[in-house]
Amino acid sequence: MNAELPAIHEWYPKLSMDAKHALQEETAAIPDEVRAEIGDIVGFAVPEGATLSEEDRDFIRTQGEQVD
Repeated sequence: MNAELPAIHEWYPKLSMDAKHALQEETAAIPDEVRAEIGDIVGFAVPEGATLSEEDRDFIRTQGEQVD
């Protein structure tokens, strides 16, 4: 888990479909729109430059069938 983000299983299932698709991209940084959406879900701002850990990316891959 990334120290800047709460546990991914707490917020990822609540993201919009567009945000989930954006996180499937293999980019390091979380897009601003997605950071804002995560912040709305968890109740605090996600810092600029926050990134997903490898464990977070693994979790997202396991959720793929829910996005497609």
